[in-house]
Amino acid sequence: MVGYSQIRAILDDLQVDFQLIEHPAVFTAEEADKYVEDIACMKTKSLFLTDRKKTAYYLIFVKDDHRLDMKKFAQIVGKKHLKFASEADLLEKLGIKSGSVSIFSLLNNEAKDIQVYFEKSVIADLPLTFHPNDNTKTLLLKPEDLFKFLDNIGFSYQIVEL
Repeated sequence: MVGYSQIRAILDDLQVDFQLIEHPAVFTAEEADKYVEDIACMKTKSLFLTDRKKTAYYLIFVKDDHRLDMKKFAQIVGKKHLKFASEADLLEKLGIKSGSVSIFSLLNNEAKDIQVYFEKSVIADLPLTFHPNDNTKTLLLKPEDLFKFLDNIGFSYQIVEL
């Protein structure tokens, strides 16, 4: 698994500024929010979904207090039914366990077979929050720097209204 030190090296190479917050281990977006509540930022949660046959995988980023409309998202991606990926899928596709899903988990996906989506409302002028594959840390990055990172590692993304 690609860890914080490798992520930091990539961000440094890209000349991406970020803020690091260290905290006790957290397993939900709500728990993580406590450590950034006094910082102007867009608090996000990362959701990893798959279709019934496990032929397509989706990493979706929404506001942490937003409930994903699974039916609407399924329509957007042209599927009849989507579900949360299993613990085994997380480990196989992203190299992580639940509670640490992040944009940085894509570094562990050598097959590059995960589609990335951002809910439109999370893309604003505020930095977004993500774990660096370690649920004892939170990184804050501006959207344009996040997109620079994704381009660099070879992942495209879509911004959708959910």
